[in-house]
Amino acid sequence: MLPCCAVATRAQSRAEWALSATTLVVMALPSAGSDNGSPFLEYDRASWSNLAPRSPLPLSEDDLARVRSVGDMLDGDEVLQVYQPLAMLLALYVEGARHLHYLTREFLGDDVSHTPFIIGVAGSVAVGKSTTSRVLAELLSRNPATPSVALVATDGFLLPLAELEKRGTVDRKGFPESYDTRALLRFVSQIKSGVSPVSAPVYSHLLYDRVPGQTQEVAGADIVIIEGLNVLAPPATSSALAVSDLFDFGIFVDARTSDIAKWYEERFIALQKGAFSDPRSHFHRYAQLGEVQARQEARRIWTEINEPNLVHNILPTRPRASLILRKEADHRIQKVLLRKI
Repeated sequence: MLPCCAVATRAQSRAEWALSATTLVVMALPSAGSDNGSPFLEYDRASWSNLAPRSPLPLSEDDLARVRSVGDMLDGDEVLQVYQPLAMLLALYVEGARHLHYLTREFLGDDVSHTPFIIGVAGSVAVGKSTTSRVLAELLSRNPATPSVALVATDGFLLPLAELEKRGTVDRKGFPESYDTRALLRFVSQIKSGVSPVSAPVYSHLLYDRVPGQTQEVAGADIVIIEGLNVLAPPATSSALAVSDLFDFGIFVDARTSDIAKWYEERFIALQKGAFSDPRSHFHRYAQLGEVQARQEARRIWTEINEPNLVHNILPTRPRASLILRKEADHRIQKVLLRKI
């Protein structure tokens, strides 16, 4: 369970959440716009914000600083205008899934309890998907109906660095073949089957590797958020099962490739002056570079590794999302695309 904030408390009743969510639906219907043949309803930021009733900022400044990734521009306005309506919408989806489970259970005559609602969050390196995941975890855990929210990054399911070195594929870390896909699928399948607790490997960005002997335990969660570059990927073959097949809702954090390239470069420079300076860092060798050299290296890594992965593997999964958060050059979400039901 995530800590309570100082501005808004968990004392908000379940009835208030339900009323807020109902208000969102009622307000949303007239805003859909004309049918342009797209499978998505498109909202600009102002229209999306108007779908939810006004409420106090649910996160404190300390909360915002804690969930904001390096280089991201998350602020209170974005939480209120984008993430608060999204959290209310997700509350509706969770309630709907639970009701369907109840009806199915009644029909089948069994007494199996409901399983966690699983949300997948995908997008490029440096686009802000980790911030999105953390903000949603904070907001959803404040709903009295879903107080237990687990956030699991798929980084822990990357193959160990020694194995990637053995295969000669360290430079393809983050590409589909660099993951232990079977272990990830087994993990999510167990969650969706009601197994509890379930353990996931823990990853260290400082060490650029799994942490030996450390695991993250998921037990009794109402919602599980699975965050990773390519979690919305389809099955490898027509007869296979993909992790995304087990999601109840998929979110893709989107932006122009040229903008993400700039954000990646600026993040690299920020890390070079910060985390890379730690002698334990896998990237400590970059700490002594001058800024010109560091920027050249960031552009090389982007051009040779991250951009090809984005173009060939990550972007093709965008149409599979239930909702797309689209950012502009200022790193702020300006459009929301919601798949038509």
